[in-house]
Amino acid sequence: MQNKLPKTILITGATSGFGRATAELFNAKGWQTIITGRRGDRLEDLARELGEFCLPLSFDISDRKAVKTAIENLPPNFNQVSVLCNNAGLALGLEGADEANIDDWDQMIDTNIKGLIYATRNILPSMVNNGEGHIINIGSVAGSYPYPGGNVYGGTKAFVSQFSLNLRADLVGKGINVTSVEPGLAETEFSLVRFKGDREKASQVYKDTRFIKPQDIAETIYWIATRPKNININKIEIMAGDQAFNPFKIVKRS
Repeated sequence: MQNKLPKTILITGATSGFGRATAELFNAKGWQTIITGRRGDRLEDLARELGEFCLPLSFDISDRKAVKTAIENLPPNFNQVSVLCNNAGLALGLEGADEANIDDWDQMIDTNIKGLIYATRNILPSMVNNGEGHIINIGSVAGSYPYPGGNVYGGTKAFVSQFSLNLRADLVGKGINVTSVEPGLAETEFSLVRFKGDREKASQVYKDTRFIKPQDIAETIYWIATRPKNININKIEIMAGDQAFNPFKIVKRS
């Protein structure tokens, strides 16, 4: 009798941060991992670390045709995806809306929204056909709470939260769960990307504070993915130990 293959998770944006930590954890728990990202060298390094049960796929998540081609051509031993973790995303800049770079806005929309829906739409038919699956979308507290300079980034993460709820409404009864994981302050390459490689500026974000670690989110994703099927975790919001809400800002006029 042929041995049954382990369950498979597809993780977008797996070259660093939450994505890499999630791939490492699921691999350690005996899952097959499909890891995607634009940085092929990093993907190959991680794939070598994870071994034979890891499949690296290098493509741009915002390229609609590339996403479709990659998913349609998954090899037979990797083409039954149980969990899709839509992790790929980024923030660029902290300028106010009147000064922001529109190219940055386009890139955030292309990655955080379009990339997520491309991966989801292409993986869902197989999940529906199999009668089981789980879509786990990585949002952000920025989708719920505004802050200066969060303009389009926060808007894209609000989309992730609402899209997750709407997906659940579409898929209830089809054996597919949907969850939005919404982290706050976390030490990843997030700030390094936002500040376009300025390590000094990025390091100040995390200085003298307790922040979320990538492993914290990976463990949350694993917990969500392994819940019994009689429940669905709709949304989880996670803030750093030293992070909370601010009062409303009120402008005083003389």
